[in-house]
Amino acid sequence: MAAAQKERSAKTAARRKTRGEEEIRLHCMAGTRQALAELMAWSGIEEQGEAITLMIHRLHELGPQKCLPMLDPPRHVIEVSQNVSLAFHRKSLQMIQQDPGDEVINPAISPF
Repeated sequence: MAAAQKERSAKTAARRKTRGEEEIRLHCMAGTRQALAELMAWSGIEEQGEAITLMIHRLHELGPQKCLPMLDPPRHVIEVSQNVSLAFHRKSLQMIQQDPGDEVINPAISPF
């Protein structure tokens, strides 16, 4: 007779525990999912877990010097143009004129 679902789940859980398996979850955007799908198609891998495991091991095999450039996330550089800077400054001055009270006023020197 076939084992009940609970028995199979318990056996699988026990086997994973003895092997030291740990679940790693990955939440990703559509672009990342598409890239993973393409990598899997190129290599003929059908399971996501297998593809991710292989990528981790292959990167690790490269060592720190060769893998670090691939693990360096792209950073965005934000440069504010002079036009935007001037517009912000003008708008700030305009807001101060409309709602006085936020200006910095130097204290008067007391005659005492």
